[in-house]
Amino acid sequence: MATVSALNYKHLRYFWMVARSGSIAKAAEQLHLTPQSISGQLTEFADTLGVELFRRVGRRLELTETGNRVLRHAEDIFSAGDALLDVVRDQSTTTVGSFRVGVSDSVSKAVACRLVAPALSLAEPTRLICREGRLAALLADMAIHRLDMIIADRPMPSHLSVRGYNHLLGESELGVFAAPSLAATLVGDFPACLNNMPLLLPGEDFAVRAKLMQWLHTHVPRLHVVGEFDDSAMIKAFGESGAGLFFAPVAIAETLTDAHNGQSGMVLVGTIPALREQVYAITTERRLSHPATQAISQAARQTLTA
Repeated sequence: MATVSALNYKHLRYFWMVARSGSIAKAAEQLHLTPQSISGQLTEFADTLGVELFRRVGRRLELTETGNRVLRHAEDIFSAGDALLDVVRDQSTTTVGSFRVGVSDSVSKAVACRLVAPALSLAEPTRLICREGRLAALLADMAIHRLDMIIADRPMPSHLSVRGYNHLLGESELGVFAAPSLAATLVGDFPACLNNMPLLLPGEDFAVRAKLMQWLHTHVPRLHVVGEFDDSAMIKAFGESGAGLFFAPVAIAETLTDAHNGQSGMVLVGTIPALREQVYAITTERRLSHPATQAISQAARQTLTA
């Protein structure tokens, strides 16, 4: 068999048409070509492949065993081509772009939701794709263009060889929240009322962690830590269960204290103006020019204090 360096798709299509129609004459009519032209192209195709594709049985052409194998592949190839045309013609597919956002575990999910939600209401339809994880893993995804933006509570570490730009979206002072049943047991003014009370602390992945620990050691002599969490949603879930008091941005105080699903809202025990949780957008663009990033920046100005 001859070695074929490249497949001639025009010849393959002529072969496919003849095999489907059952004769050169019918294929020529459908392709608006002369039978002689089709016959010559088929001969050239068979010679190039070094195989017999048809055998003549009386006045009919019949596929050889090799011809049948080639036909099966041709069917797959031209079916895939038809599918491609369908995709191109489908305006709903071509007009909907995607915007991929990574949200660091340490960012409040309520804050992230408020910031990202406007990306669903752009003039151009956009499919929002959200990923959650630790900042290092998200930065790795952004480096290989799997993410368009990361929302984090700190700027991108300077020692990482990842091309990216930090955009401070805003910040919010920290508040202390408790389930109503736990808040009812507090004695004294804030922050003295935190002495000996069960506390749920953010883990080491939280940017505010170090400053929070300094503040606690200064203002709460009898510290009683019952849990540490690397995920803001877990802290909130345990806090709502009454397991301990927890710390969250005051920017979402209204959301936390609002009663929902038949449950009483959280109680804002006190605020810590000296501690502020920052929110950054990390992108591969120096300026926020994408409509989705601009919408997120605008939402941040309404949700957070610049």
